Amino acid sequence: MQGCVLVWKCVPASSMQTVSGGSALRSRGGQSLTDGMGVESRVVAKELQGEYICSCQHLGFGDVGDLVRVGVKRHWRQRSVVSARSSGSARHGKVERKKVEERGECDVSNGDAKSPKEGSIPGLILPPLTTVGKSTNISWHECMVERVQRQRMLNQKGCVIWITGLSGSGKSTLACTLDHALLQRGKLSYVLDGDNVRHGLNNNLGFTAEDRAENIRRVGEVAKLFADTGVICIASFISPYKKDRDACRSLMAPGEFIEVFMDVALEVCEQRDPKGLYKLARAGKIKGFTGIDDPYEDPPEAEIVMRAVDGKYASPEEMTVQMLEYLEENGFLRGT
Repeated sequence: MQGCVLVWKCVPASSMQTVSGGSALRSRGGQSLTDGMGVESRVVAKELQGEYICSCQHLGFGDVGDLVRVGVKRHWRQRSVVSARSSGSARHGKVERKKVEERGECDVSNGDAKSPKEGSIPGLILPPLTTVGKSTNISWHECMVERVQRQRMLNQKGCVIWITGLSGSGKSTLACTLDHALLQRGKLSYVLDGDNVRHGLNNNLGFTAEDRAENIRRVGEVAKLFADTGVICIASFISPYKKDRDACRSLMAPGEFIEVFMDVALEVCEQRDPKGLYKLARAGKIKGFTGIDDPYEDPPEAEIVMRAVDGKYASPEEMTVQMLEYLEENGFLRGT
């Protein structure tokens, strides 16, 4: 396969220009302009609702890359290709896509040719729609079944119980104990655990500040989906940064995000050390461990705080009773 450089612009309805290059192009309407990796390709510009759009498909990689768009109403998709932003360039294999100026030409050249053939279409280029980075080519779809109907059927109201605290503070134990107690009462709940989600949903994330933020962001979105179905979602995460927890809270309606702070002293957590992580962190074998060399930001406005009384911490069962009382008093264990 030969590499090529593509820089293109768009023109009004039905204009078509044949150019040479090492890649094949396809119109977004689905019509293939080449059946294989021929040297002759076509660029198509169509007028749709006053918009002029060009798109291509690099058949060798099997990816659709929408690099050019004029207008804001037409929605297009790009799969598996790094973003071709308006102020830079993007690479995929041997294909380089680059924006050079606001107004210009569509140039497709054979990467191995000494004197590349060129074709041009004058027009205007705007930033592309892409699924890489912030999504722009999406719309919200309403369904026939509303949340209130699900809650009425389940005889409960959806919410997110967000249990936060240091490692070893008892988050997972409380989450599982509460989950079991709700089941015994005929209520539907689900636990999202900090370790468990990293086996699947977040298995590509590490423990840098950026990855931790993304970890919590994803969990917050999933927890919201559970709550939308009427399920009581119990999220058990260290979630050390206030801004990340607040971002999850902002996804929910007022009162539906119940923050539970496991206010257990670091010394107690380190003494418990059920996974041996504090020992490894103290030995320098784990970096960025919360409470040792990375901060934990206490939640100042948590709905529920579990702390020691006279130096004694409540049992998971006792804390569960407190949680159930809160849910009952605030109407989450009733469907209406």
